[in-house]
Amino acid sequence: MSRIVVKVGSNVITRRDGMPDVTNMSSLVDQIATLRGLGHEIILVSSGAVACGRGAIRPSRMLDSVAARQLYSSIGQIRLINLYDSLFAGYGLVVGQVLTQKENFSSRTSYLNQRACMVTMLENGVVPIVNENDTASLTELMFTDNDELSGLIAAMMDADILIILSNVDGIYTGSPADSSSRLIERVAPGEDVSGNVVASKSGFGRGGMGTKCGIAGKLSDEGVAVIIARGDRRGVLVDLVEAPDKVPHTLFEPNPEPLSTVKRWIAHSAAFAKGCVRVNDRAAEALRSDRAVSLLPVGVISTEGEWEEGDIVTVFGPGGECVGVGRASLSSAETATAIGCRGARPVIHYDYLYIEQ
Repeated sequence: MSRIVVKVGSNVITRRDGMPDVTNMSSLVDQIATLRGLGHEIILVSSGAVACGRGAIRPSRMLDSVAARQLYSSIGQIRLINLYDSLFAGYGLVVGQVLTQKENFSSRTSYLNQRACMVTMLENGVVPIVNENDTASLTELMFTDNDELSGLIAAMMDADILIILSNVDGIYTGSPADSSSRLIERVAPGEDVSGNVVASKSGFGRGGMGTKCGIAGKLSDEGVAVIIARGDRRGVLVDLVEAPDKVPHTLFEPNPEPLSTVKRWIAHSAAFAKGCVRVNDRAAEALRSDRAVSLLPVGVISTEGEWEEGDIVTVFGPGGECVGVGRASLSSAETATAIGCRGARPVIHYDYLYIEQ
């Protein structure tokens, strides 16, 4: 049995006029039900609420981007979840709505509470349907898009596979519209294919292939397999899981040495850092080595920002390059006092330190 996170983009389940594409949604539900019958656990991260709402109402006045997003999502999310509920009910499956915000991933307590809720849903046979709570999110606190959200969910839930269903077959060596471009079928952990990505995004969604590629590469390094494929192909989801050779896609292969659950959380927490520490060359080299090394005050040059023990901080090298991110064992005041000292407690213990690849 595998635990699989499926992310479906707006362009896959929304018609050009902004209304839900019931045919594609029905096909998606059919396939999820099939995979459930084969013993797999499925978490669905679904875009489409804003697009559904946009097709349902014409505002009485011109709205700014935040107000428009709040209005459309408040209407569209109801339409979207009700349709999913009706479609899954045909298979005797119960769905549960999970609306989340970026800040829910910043606190370890909130993170674990959210995880516990979704674990309980899966244990009771409920299909979690996850989306961003757009009615409460402000621009600076929003996820880049649901690709980022799906990556966070996959890491949080210890997923075996993240499948991102888009409107193209995967990552190409150039523009997918160019006949000379070829599909990149496999990407090894640590391999950088971002240079092949053409900057573009879908008509309804916020993101593009660049975000998908970045999320896929990060999860791959952490030990989660990521597949990017075209979502409107007949039977694509079942084929990707049960007979992957039958359908074109890009697979980001998982690192055979996966990160711990705690380090996965830390790896995705750089955006929530309360401050940073700058380390010297020797410390940066030691942290990047294959040895299990904690960050000690003797290697710290300076600090910036204010944080308490347990907060997330970023580690920079002497040249300003990002070395990693971690959960602080000392407050900012304690760290500043201990700079250069030998024999002091670690600023960040190895078990709570993620080194950027």
